[in-house]
Amino acid sequence: MMHTAELLQVFAAHRGDAIVISGRGGKQWLQISDTALDLPLGDPAMGGHSGFGLGLALAQPDKRVVLFDSEGDILMSLGQLATIAEQAPANFYHFILDNEVYATTGGQPVPGAKTVDYAAMAKACGYPRAFSFSDLADFKRELPAILGAPGPVFVALKVLPEVENTPIGQRVRWRKRSSDKVVSDARAALGVG
Repeated sequence: MMHTAELLQVFAAHRGDAIVISGRGGKQWLQISDTALDLPLGDPAMGGHSGFGLGLALAQPDKRVVLFDSEGDILMSLGQLATIAEQAPANFYHFILDNEVYATTGGQPVPGAKTVDYAAMAKACGYPRAFSFSDLADFKRELPAILGAPGPVFVALKVLPEVENTPIGQRVRWRKRSSDKVVSDARAALGVG
């Protein structure tokens, strides 16, 4: 598995004038790059980045569009793979950073984390080129050829998890009163036994 920051540094050397969408998978991109060609989308509804990337690639056919997506986003909108493949934007490069967990909600495991082959899924949906990497040296060696080929291209990257939040079951509850206390307070306020 790779460190996300390291693979993004490798990509930065080959970025050129590509529009880069730092989806949920590529949030660290904003620490590496700061140009007018960067689109920090934040956290829209999970699964929304790939549709946005497709739309941008179709709207800007003369610009290379790169999306750093996540495996959780892909699982939330598998139909996007078939739609992207059908539309076949030659300028779209779809990278997913697969850390095997839902990092933004506390590190819960992604279903099928050890068995799902995202590149094979993309290929089966019709992407003409799909790749998988878990080693930084291999990724670095192949990246120029990947970016030199016409899209749509899909690249699955196994990365180490960097959990962003405390798991939901371990968070401090925001409510100060239990539901039983809320009910008893409401009854008292209404004068009901």
